[in-house]
Amino acid sequence: MRVFRILTLKELKGFFLTPFGWLVLAVVTVMQGLSLSSAMKGFRDGPVKDSLVYVTFHTPLFWFYFLFIFPLITMRLFAEEERSGTMETLLTAPVQTWQVVASKYTAAMIFYAVLWIPAWLQFQMFQWFTDVPPTWAAGNMLGAFSILMLMGSALTAMGCLSSALTSSQIISGMLTMGVLVIQYFLGYVTVIWGESFVGAGLFHAISWQNHLHYFASGLLDLRAVLYFLSLAVFVLFLTYQTVAYRRWKR
Repeated sequence: MRVFRILTLKELKGFFLTPFGWLVLAVVTVMQGLSLSSAMKGFRDGPVKDSLVYVTFHTPLFWFYFLFIFPLITMRLFAEEERSGTMETLLTAPVQTWQVVASKYTAAMIFYAVLWIPAWLQFQMFQWFTDVPPTWAAGNMLGAFSILMLMGSALTAMGCLSSALTSSQIISGMLTMGVLVIQYFLGYVTVIWGESFVGAGLFHAISWQNHLHYFASGLLDLRAVLYFLSLAVFVLFLTYQTVAYRRWKR
């Protein structure tokens, strides 16, 4: 565990001790603030049946910046090491392959979780600086941030795999973005084609939009937990095999 801890701290420094990490944090904070403002404008213009938390995470602006988070935080993890030649040194050092993969994934997930702290504070500021009771229940808040973490676990793993497949950060980012966009639009298959075809249930099960809808409504679904965690483990296994193959080639 000592080696894993050292490697994880090394990766975290790459996020928090560089301007890039703080730039990503600033952009996500601003975009989340705009998404919240857009939702509040909707509440001002007319009655809304859903909570403020639900509406905030269902604006088009939310999906726009959410999908860009993962290419940004994962594209350099393996690709930059391969490009600069430090991957060869790392893989020939007395460390195990799983420690390399797990440390990079853990650091990326910690950074991803930190990105949502300002969002949580923005919701709290609504109560601190207004006399209006919060327009959400505790279940809405818990569910929304829970599904964000669950989706993040799987999508960060996809980004890690993309980064491990190439030595180019740009290609890694484009590959990750392409996969995420395809997955996002798969969630609209039942909207376009209806519910009458055989595979409709499958598309419901993999739809991020459906899972976000239920969790942000305060409804916790164990099937979603199993789906995202299983997907994360499977993709990390593929990442491990990719890195192990590179190590074997050396």
